[in-house]
Amino acid sequence: MNSRDEDFNVRLGRVGDHGGGKSFVDQVLRAAKKAGYGGSYTAGRRRYGRSTFGRGRTAFGRSRLFAGHRRVVVKARVVRHRARAFRSAPLSAHIAYLGRDGVSRDGQKAHMFGAAEDRSYAAAFVRRSHDDRHHFRFIVAPEDAAEMTDLKAFTRDLVVQMERDLGTRLDWVAVDHWNTDNPHIHLLVRGVADDGSDLVISRDYISPGLRSRAEDLVSAELGPKPEHEIRSALEREVEAERWTRLDVAIRMAADETGFIDLRPDNPGAGDPEVRRLAIGRLQRLERLGLATVAGSAQWMVGLDANAACATLACVAISSRSCTVPSPSGVRTVASQTM
Repeated sequence: MNSRDEDFNVRLGRVGDHGGGKSFVDQVLRAAKKAGYGGSYTAGRRRYGRSTFGRGRTAFGRSRLFAGHRRVVVKARVVRHRARAFRSAPLSAHIAYLGRDGVSRDGQKAHMFGAAEDRSYAAAFVRRSHDDRHHFRFIVAPEDAAEMTDLKAFTRDLVVQMERDLGTRLDWVAVDHWNTDNPHIHLLVRGVADDGSDLVISRDYISPGLRSRAEDLVSAELGPKPEHEIRSALEREVEAERWTRLDVAIRMAADETGFIDLRPDNPGAGDPEVRRLAIGRLQRLERLGLATVAGSAQWMVGLDANAACATLACVAISSRSCTVPSPSGVRTVASQTM
């Protein structure tokens, strides 16, 4: 597995600047693509927002952003063992990478755990998976993981719920990582059901279904999130170099061309506090090259902003290594690794 850093230089730019330098985002994404990232963002070309034809499109709902449920980010990947194209690093190498030094809560070497033991035999899991068609790689990141009592117990409860939902026992191992600002769990699941058939999981379950199950478990442990904590989190999202709840609200409020009007006299401008947060976020997206001013309190937002923010989240945080997928395995771009 490649762990070297890819060095690259960037120059800040703006949408519509036709000078010699490309935008910051374009250069970041070009560097990531060179390292093997296969995102769909195309430098120099902006596609704009989803179709949201009709009245009331720009109404910002305060309850949507200030809901008290506990948020959990879930990322999932299905890895085929014998695919010809876009083949990932072997399972054994991936597990070795997850168990590297410095990622545990005490800064030591991490250890895989399973349903019943805190130190699962990862090598045995690899052997059992050898003849499988595929396996699943999940990253589960509760926003308030640092406040939770035991991420291992949370993971076991989540897998039990998954087994109920999917109607099968699961063969799995996991590890909790504490090497980033957001503690998270890497969960590996064999692609085989308990009857020996290939395990096929609905796309809808992998994304919103599993996320909602995880959020229910966190909310049951910690209770609803206080409004002052939600407000503080939203304030931090204004300057974040990743896809945020504010971005989702902005995307939903934009019209079919990506245009959004936040002038105070515009119908549906919404709650003043939410409008202030949205304007601050749009100004940040503008500086990142992901939005451009169309008038006073008006912007055009790129459809590819979510893909660009996902890549920026990897390269923007200094002093840590960030990996992006490549056909031959995992390559390092520079920054944070989950």
